[in-house]
Amino acid sequence: MPTFIKLIDEQDIARRVQELGLEICRHYGDEPIIAVCVLKGAFLFFSDLVRALPQQMDVRLDFVRLASYGDRTHGAEKVEFKKDMETNIEGKHVLVVEDIVDTGRSMDYFLKVLALRRPKSVKICALIDKSERREVELQVDFTGFALDKGFVVGYGLDYAEKYRGMRSIYDLIPDGDGRSG
Repeated sequence: MPTFIKLIDEQDIARRVQELGLEICRHYGDEPIIAVCVLKGAFLFFSDLVRALPQQMDVRLDFVRLASYGDRTHGAEKVEFKKDMETNIEGKHVLVVEDIVDTGRSMDYFLKVLALRRPKSVKICALIDKSERREVELQVDFTGFALDKGFVVGYGLDYAEKYRGMRSIYDLIPDGDGRSG
């Protein structure tokens, strides 16, 4: 059985999501936005974040699902769409909502795809900005929590499709890891 060390509790998540909603509102003002949820991990965060935005904000919702595959022969990561957006974003403000940005490779790929669609602007909102494994220079514009390291699960974040429903965020320590909390 793995060990879970609580990093961020449910109340701190709720408080930070409300603060992010206000930050996003201040940034965009009266400008309409398209909020894009990166599935699957961001779905809980996205849902809470959208409800934290003031009702008067003009927010359209869309969803994308990316899959990344390691390429052992070239040491690179290949990213592909499993589900693309349905909204035309040309000339519009886009807010990408992600659960975690770690290596930055998937998000870098997605930002390049979005740029070809000619939006007015693109900003990233990430629940977790984790710098430990960052390989691509990337700006997270709205950060829920910055973490240096750890394998995090809960509040949408998973390990092999498990633990998404946990209300807090935990560092997952597999059996036999030898780490101590």
